[in-house]
Amino acid sequence: MRSSSRGARRSAAAVAVSAVLALTATACGDDGSGSSGDKGAEGSGKGEITFWDNNGGVRTDIWKEIIADFEKANPDIDVKYVPIAATEYQSKVDTSIQAKGLPDVGGVGAAMLAGFAAQNALEPLDDRLGKSSLNGKLNDDMVKSLKAAGGGGAEDSTLYSVPTSANNGVLYYRTDLFKSAGLDAPTTWDKFYEAADKLTDKDKNAFGYTIRGGAGSIAQALDAMYGQSGITSFWDNGNEKTTVNDPKNVAALEKYTGLFKKVTPAADLNNDFTKMVAQWDSGTIGMLNHNLGSYQDHVKALGADKFRGIPQPVGPGGKRVQVSNPVDGLGIFKTSKNKDAAWKFIEFATEKAQNSKFNESAGQVPSNNDAGKDAWVAEAEPTKLAAEALTDGSTTIVQLPYYLPDWNTISKTDNEPAFQKVLNGSLSEKEFLDTLADQLNEAQGEWNEQKG
Repeated sequence: MRSSSRGARRSAAAVAVSAVLALTATACGDDGSGSSGDKGAEGSGKGEITFWDNNGGVRTDIWKEIIADFEKANPDIDVKYVPIAATEYQSKVDTSIQAKGLPDVGGVGAAMLAGFAAQNALEPLDDRLGKSSLNGKLNDDMVKSLKAAGGGGAEDSTLYSVPTSANNGVLYYRTDLFKSAGLDAPTTWDKFYEAADKLTDKDKNAFGYTIRGGAGSIAQALDAMYGQSGITSFWDNGNEKTTVNDPKNVAALEKYTGLFKKVTPAADLNNDFTKMVAQWDSGTIGMLNHNLGSYQDHVKALGADKFRGIPQPVGPGGKRVQVSNPVDGLGIFKTSKNKDAAWKFIEFATEKAQNSKFNESAGQVPSNNDAGKDAWVAEAEPTKLAAEALTDGSTTIVQLPYYLPDWNTISKTDNEPAFQKVLNGSLSEKEFLDTLADQLNEAQGEWNEQKG
């Protein structure tokens, strides 16, 4: 397991970059006014543009509503909406970069940003934002986060994505089940583990927790690790060596993975967030780790009086440590031949009214500062508590290295299957984390060399 996948990742990257260099103008959404070439064109600002949603299905209804509003305000622009599941989006874009079939505009979150930027697939947006009515109205931290994630690793790097929202890890728990069992809210890790055990009754198909074993499992596991260990930095030794396999993190992961099948359903091994959320909403499971995005799903399924969504438990010394959640955003693909119309769509979607509408539906923190002042933000308890936890000094954020072009490959393709082996008991937690550390240290070293 400790063998590196460096060669495979480099080969894939080389193919992708070669394909990008060979691109011709075949992007979606040409209204006939653009010119050929892989740099795309401004276009006439009219006609059809294609928009790829990076969380299709989950956000389809709200995006259709925003698109209808946009087309009403801009009758000379038609938006072709393409919903793509979050678990499939990166591979779809990577494939389309090589196949010369990118849309005009699409969801570009921090976790995938560096990989797309490294393939020269995205349009720089600094100048457009600087001349826009949005300039100065977007959350500065979110803008800086996306700039840093674009591959430069610094807040003054190029902006390739305009932020739409920020997420945060949330521990959802069933208040009705906790009350019946005489349990306190799981505000500490000790109380979390106590509740997970006490709420489990396998004969009645009742479980204390649902663990994420399918797509997206690594970020959740890292959150649990760092939250328990109290380690506050992803890198050590001059930003050259990762802390993921620190003995404290190994011990924390061992305790966390020990929950599988003991206090969780066996189906968790393959569950991504949609299956995990649906399972929690329909059953008698006590706790669920997800993020603000599933809040409205829980309200619809359970009613607001049967659950709460609180910040992650506090760990050693009463301090909360959690890993960073990626900021989501919208970007223009460089091959678009109607960039003017694509930018109009991004501007419209991130202005106050639409940004507020989107984030109220998603249960996330708005990027538009004026939208963030709307009443619903204070009324949605998980969003309110998340915002407070991030600003009141109670929480330390361990910044994940989204700037590494290999980050998504390492954290998903290489290690999600390995994490399932850990849950099944065929791979030790230490071996898993040592392999992950080897890959991350290598990727960081390569990035440092290129930067230097």
